Amino acid sequence: MRIFTRTVVVLLFVWAAHAQDPARTKIQGQLDEWHKAGKFAGATLGVCRNGTDCFSLAVGYSDLESKTPMRPSDVMLAGSVGKTFAAAIALQLVADGKIELDTQIERYLGTEKWFDRLPNARSITVRQLMNHTSGLVRYEFNDKFLADLKASPDKVWRPEELIAYLFDSKAPFEAGKGWDYSDTNYIVLGMIIEKVTGKRYYDLARKQLLKRLKLKLTFPQDKRRLKGLVQGYAGEGNEFTGSDKVISNGTFAINPQFEWTGGGMVSNSGDLARWAADFYEGRAFDNKMLPQALDPVSAPMLGREAKYGLGVIIRPTAVGISYGHSGFFPGYMTEMMYFPEHRLALALQVNSSVPRNLGKSPARVLVEAAQTLIGKKQ
Repeated sequence: MRIFTRTVVVLLFVWAAHAQDPARTKIQGQLDEWHKAGKFAGATLGVCRNGTDCFSLAVGYSDLESKTPMRPSDVMLAGSVGKTFAAAIALQLVADGKIELDTQIERYLGTEKWFDRLPNARSITVRQLMNHTSGLVRYEFNDKFLADLKASPDKVWRPEELIAYLFDSKAPFEAGKGWDYSDTNYIVLGMIIEKVTGKRYYDLARKQLLKRLKLKLTFPQDKRRLKGLVQGYAGEGNEFTGSDKVISNGTFAINPQFEWTGGGMVSNSGDLARWAADFYEGRAFDNKMLPQALDPVSAPMLGREAKYGLGVIIRPTAVGISYGHSGFFPGYMTEMMYFPEHRLALALQVNSSVPRNLGKSPARVLVEAAQTLIGKKQ
């Protein structure tokens, strides 16, 4: 009885502390104003300060038809933010001596029958895959792939089937001589991960990252029916699903399994804020690898002064440098940012992938929330 009473007192104290947190209240107000001014269904926002002080907020709806309120615990597809999990596994394998960053990928995949049909195949290094300087363009916006994806919504895609959409094509630049963001890079990275370990990528991610770091609301998007996934809105006539709603009777319009190591995770903004703190504070993998992850190349496609490390977008903001990643998947947008000067991690998820409906970019929403948390005027 005494233990129960003590537990209740502690929980009440924590609740009271959060309830009296003016920054948290102000951020909720900012979310409410953003939602009111926009045309999107809903969003969640997660915050972690100093690695341990974490909370989550929500605004709007998880389903517009039923007017179901969005909850802080709701999960969505994280899009390319999932690349950070693949990067973490790869960096640990580098630390373990199983992968070398500056070795050509032919060392790991050169015996595959299809290998020489891949553009720049013999000159690409692992590092160039991870920082998008390989010259491998996106397969996922290839017209033939999009047609095949919609024509066979139950198809389970093998990695070599995805990269096959690039076979025998010419790279836009020599490996290491340009920059072009591409999921194909991380699909090939995933193939290397599985080759050197003899294990499935998702099994590695579950054991080494999700379970170890207690990311209980993050799991692989490996099928069309994903437990707890809230409705997403991709806009009528979008090139992936064609219809605005991406889920019908609990089933996704296409098989999101195809994204794999190019993203491939269902997650939650609270989990992603904790994940950002774990990654950029060196707990996700051997922290001697963190300087390698944060060693960037110029990435002008991502904005003025933006750079890209190994699965990390690095950019200046009004509250200092930020590390993180953006994510898109039909029906959802995600933004994850970490501000090292303040040991502050934030993540935002929106169940809409129509940028004009948001009115304000997810990155700007996070920077404004960060300004509120550190007490800096906007």
